[in-house]
Amino acid sequence: MFTRRTMLRNGIAAGAALSMPWVARAAARTLRFAHAAAETHPGHKIATSFAEALEKLVPGAFEIQIFGNRQLGDDKQGLESVLSGTIELCNASGVQYPLVTGRPALDAYQLPFLIRDYDHFAALSKTDIAQKIHDDLEPAGLIGLATADIGQRHFLSVRETVKTIDQFAGLKTRIVPVPLHKAIWEAVGVSPVGLPYGEVYGALETKVIDAVEINVSSMLGENLFEVGKHLTLTGHYPWHATTSMNKMVFDELEPDFQAAIREAGRQSTAATLAYAKEQDLAGRDELRKKGVEIVELEGLDKVRDKVSPLVGQWSEKSPLIAEFVKAASAA
Repeated sequence: MFTRRTMLRNGIAAGAALSMPWVARAAARTLRFAHAAAETHPGHKIATSFAEALEKLVPGAFEIQIFGNRQLGDDKQGLESVLSGTIELCNASGVQYPLVTGRPALDAYQLPFLIRDYDHFAALSKTDIAQKIHDDLEPAGLIGLATADIGQRHFLSVRETVKTIDQFAGLKTRIVPVPLHKAIWEAVGVSPVGLPYGEVYGALETKVIDAVEINVSSMLGENLFEVGKHLTLTGHYPWHATTSMNKMVFDELEPDFQAAIREAGRQSTAATLAYAKEQDLAGRDELRKKGVEIVELEGLDKVRDKVSPLVGQWSEKSPLIAEFVKAASAA
């Protein structure tokens, strides 16, 4: 008898799609996927790539409804909704996961200056420790499916161009209000201000804050170039975003569907990293055309020295972080 178990072969290979026809179910199962990014942002790309990959793997089995642009709330709200089962899937900033779940391992990706560039991130995303960090979410009620870099972070100022480390001193700088970011930016010397992502434009415009650490894609997607004209390239850490699914919903699915969902997550990682890398480099030219001054920071090594002790401190919070640091150093 033909069953859905024949849809995917055991040991599904990365990038493989079904080679045999699939007998459609009476109705596709709807899965809601929330994220906070604009449609041009890599945070949206990871959602669309996941939906496209899943449809190719199991045609007609699922309908992925994507709610972007903070339609269902910011990153933290989306993640909390997946945990509660209100929605099935979300893509949220990786730094929010330790805050919401109490499991610290995903902080590893944003240890300062640990991950060099998009290619380094891509190599790390395929390692055993990357999968272990996803698996570590299961006790919290989540299935980790993908973690991608959606934009190396830099420093945007509204008042003046920041060219030296001394110019960071005292700048009211928006950060995500989580312990790792607070520790990093206090070490750099700014005055950190915790603000929701959706309030950054207004705060820069009214000069409630002086600066924000941000990626090129967010500057474009949120039109921050209209209010901030001084971008300093620092590349202090990637902005990693993690796709997760409610574990109870995942566990209800047949094994073949579970395998397809995991594979769609892997494929969305690769597609998003390629998109983010291309957009970052091309986006800099676009920002220059919009009147943004882009400079390199003089004495970046001095910034590295100030924040380097945090790598060791955070490695003590989880053996998975320590293992990730070792893998990143070796890659």
